[in-house]
Amino acid sequence: MAGETTKDMTSGSPWRLISGFAVPVFLSQVFQQLYNTVDSLIVGRFLGTEALAAVSSSGNLIFLLVSFFVGTSMGAGVAISRYFGAGDTARVSRAIHTNLVLGVLAGVFLTVIGVVFTPTFLVWMGTDPEVLPDAVEYFRYYFYGALAVVLYNVCKGIMNALGDSKRPLYYLIFSSLLNIALDLLFIAGFHWGVWSAAAATAVSQAASVVLCLVHLCRPGTVYTVRAKQLRIDPEMLREILRLGVPSGVQNSVIGFANVIVQSNINSFGKLAMAGYGSYSKIEGFAFLPITSYTMALMTYISQNLGAGEYRRAKQGSRFGILACVGAAELIGAAIYLFAPALISLFSNDAGVIAAGVRQARVEALFYCLLAFSHAVASICRGAGRAFVPMCIMLACWCVIRIAYITVVMRYIHEIQYIFWAYPITWGLSSVIYFCYYRFSDWLHGFERKKGLTESV
Repeated sequence: MAGETTKDMTSGSPWRLISGFAVPVFLSQVFQQLYNTVDSLIVGRFLGTEALAAVSSSGNLIFLLVSFFVGTSMGAGVAISRYFGAGDTARVSRAIHTNLVLGVLAGVFLTVIGVVFTPTFLVWMGTDPEVLPDAVEYFRYYFYGALAVVLYNVCKGIMNALGDSKRPLYYLIFSSLLNIALDLLFIAGFHWGVWSAAAATAVSQAASVVLCLVHLCRPGTVYTVRAKQLRIDPEMLREILRLGVPSGVQNSVIGFANVIVQSNINSFGKLAMAGYGSYSKIEGFAFLPITSYTMALMTYISQNLGAGEYRRAKQGSRFGILACVGAAELIGAAIYLFAPALISLFSNDAGVIAAGVRQARVEALFYCLLAFSHAVASICRGAGRAFVPMCIMLACWCVIRIAYITVVMRYIHEIQYIFWAYPITWGLSSVIYFCYYRFSDWLHGFERKKGLTESV
């Protein structure tokens, strides 16, 4: 059943399986992060601080609009992993085809919203008037490629759910190198504006989608995509939405909270905007090992609970949490120490470097809390309990974070207090997640949906 490009994670050493899955995912994430980071590096070096601020100001808004649909596709990943672990290939195929159709619809919707409402969104965020024209250009051209962005994440999620984390890596390496080449050609070679960096990203993402679809259409596998089967299956749609909408909502509320943060950062001017954006890119890279383990953990938990392997699921969850927390704190310490050199990769402007370093020195040593929250959230999603992390993160990372920033900025308009919003809310969510992991019966989420109970 497993096939040459899938991996059954229901037997063998849990730590070896999770780590073996996580390493290719980590490398994939590195190349995924290269898309926007290369844009920032090349734009900052060749087009200046205003262009860098324009790219930086678009990041959280892009995440807000894309994240709901990427989060929803996680529901399909959990369903696919569960049925793959249980050996139900018919439902695996139906979930895959339904997810692809949803991806196409989501991509078209995002293209229209992103292109039409770009100026409205950026003005609402309080984007610096000097930066606004470049930001509008970058944002619009990025969303011309929204269909490719969504479909790549859908295809990657399908392959990851089946235990294949290597093939998405190969495709992403190709498209990332293509993105770098196009960035250099368009900006350094042709001297085009900031919009060309977004155009390069769109073309490169489209190339990775073509490679993914060619692979998924291969005949003779449990996942073979056939054009005549591309339709919405009502049963699978309900399950995907049940498992995925909470993750999508969670991503969106986090994205919304980050847009509020970005709006407050914008009030401190373009140097603060560029510094915040530069630090965000570094944090994005720094956290890739942790997100790789959490993705591996979600697939591992889903497959093992689908197969009824409760003890293995619990063993893997413990290893995954420890690996995430330990790696996060080591990375955070390194960023704390080397922040000036890292921020200077993006800009030589002393004001930009100072702003980025200030944020790093506030947040980096608290990465362990963020890692713990993400690890337990992934365990919950893998166990079919996606509603739990949605509620926790909605409360802590959206409501409390926004309330804190609103009050603090009203009475103390100093940028470092915005940065403190992150460790404070990470700590609150970690306490709640610890209680849920320790005292709830998260292992039997799928069985409870059927009215069944089974002890470990």
